[in-house]
Amino acid sequence: MKSKKHKNFLSIEEPKPVLPSKTEGILPSELTTRFDLYPENKRRPVNKTIFKNDYFQLTYNMKENSLDISSRGDLIYSAIPYDTARNYIQRAAIQYLLQPKEVRQYIQSHQANLETYLQLSIFQVTNKRVNKNSSKIVQAYNAIFEDPLLEIQVLGRLLQHDETGALSANLAGKFLYSENMKTGISGYVSEYLNFVVQLTQTLPIMTDGKSIRLLESVLQDSSISDRHLTFESDIKPALELLPQGVKQSIEHSIVIGKQSIPATNKLLLRSEFGQELSEVRKNYVAHSVDPRELEQYFENVLPTENTNLVNVVSDVHVSNGKLPFMNKNFNIIVGDLADSPIVDENIEGVYVIGNHELANVLPKSDVKGNKEWEKWQPFFKDKWFQELMRNPDDSWNKLPTGNHIFYECVKAELEKRFPKMNVLNNSSIIHDGIRYIGLTVPVALVKRKKVQQKFILNALEYLLNNDFTMPTVIVSHAPLFNELSMLSPASNAYKRAYVCSEPKIEKLFETYNIIGAIHGHYHIPASLGRYKMVTFARKELFVVCSIYSKMNTGFELTSLLNHED
Repeated sequence: MKSKKHKNFLSIEEPKPVLPSKTEGILPSELTTRFDLYPENKRRPVNKTIFKNDYFQLTYNMKENSLDISSRGDLIYSAIPYDTARNYIQRAAIQYLLQPKEVRQYIQSHQANLETYLQLSIFQVTNKRVNKNSSKIVQAYNAIFEDPLLEIQVLGRLLQHDETGALSANLAGKFLYSENMKTGISGYVSEYLNFVVQLTQTLPIMTDGKSIRLLESVLQDSSISDRHLTFESDIKPALELLPQGVKQSIEHSIVIGKQSIPATNKLLLRSEFGQELSEVRKNYVAHSVDPRELEQYFENVLPTENTNLVNVVSDVHVSNGKLPFMNKNFNIIVGDLADSPIVDENIEGVYVIGNHELANVLPKSDVKGNKEWEKWQPFFKDKWFQELMRNPDDSWNKLPTGNHIFYECVKAELEKRFPKMNVLNNSSIIHDGIRYIGLTVPVALVKRKKVQQKFILNALEYLLNNDFTMPTVIVSHAPLFNELSMLSPASNAYKRAYVCSEPKIEKLFETYNIIGAIHGHYHIPASLGRYKMVTFARKELFVVCSIYSKMNTGFELTSLLNHED
């Protein structure tokens, strides 16, 4: 596998915290002095308005110590039902302001994939198939670069494509100029651009379209990435490319830092079109396709090789028998590597068992009397195993805890397929002075939490083995408990009951030199962040979750390990 030479200027970048930590208990004066400007803050104990215009607002969450830009409610992002690309498009909008040439190069590098999307878009509208070389495809492709607001949207769609997989629903509204003009997204983008420029001109704020953070100083900070918009960013090249009305609106914001003049783009306002769009959404019949089914029709134009010294990645879900990434150093595979048989004799590192491995290692033959089924026969009478064979998704919450002999059989099969990997089934290995303990936690057994945590406690007591000084990282596919999880409480998958309720586990973390935990399982987009620092057992620990995508072939753990030195 060769590394692609295309430079991915939008590769995942981990944020550096610039807001004070919760423990400081002191809010920046730039925020507190603005609380009194907005009367609604008197009745809002948590989310305080810091800045707003007609359509957007910046709020400060007092509990989470975080900043967030959100619509004030009237401006509708998209007329397309269940359009999930807003965060990607907002990120694309900022990058267009900062690096319009690089944005175009990124889109052009995806030309083959774009042409496929345009083919499908035209088919959805006309029910006629067209060749990639046809004049209609050429015209539709060129139209993207004739309208900067559409170009921004297409960049956002491609970012989503590269992170979550191929798109399938309502493609015409996403990629064809004529259909896109009906969605209202261009109006949303123009107002979003206007707001973020107003914001960064008024407050010492930096944003990359994903995270919003307070600058430590209004002076030039050499550590600020060129991917972040600040009051000093040079956006003149991008302004020259934007439609005249949008350009004038943004320039007006820069000059007076107040409400902008109206843009020429049609806005979809809830007060005008809310009822109509609600009916469309109500009657909408979903017709999206699993991205994995469409993967074969698209190319991966991003780099496939990384040089991370300690490369953390999980949930690759290989379906074609070949790893989609390469790392020649030490890999930490955090489960769910493949959904089909795969053998790789070169990859090195450690591997913990995920839930998808459990079904993937089973023989494919339907004849249960075959020799290949012999080692699995002791489990035939178990209901959880019967369901695992019949429909794996129905078996997850019935799986035995990680100390079951079944997982040793799974480990043996994985070792055959990856001979240079250390498959850690409740075992440990030392690499470059760091002890990695791999616990078998394929899923979060919320209803059997006590039993699972008893297993975790016993396994850790045995593996830590009274070595109190060795720096130790705990690796498991599903997180051990909420305190050491990257999953947001806002997620539908989040279970409030899945907390650490065993005091002895917390005592172990406090007593031993455990410096962090790594998990996978929950498909958290890497662009939302691949690690965070948490306080557990009276000390600070890192938590890492690095879900594979074309944009994320792995997270470099070395920086966090060195931080502990």
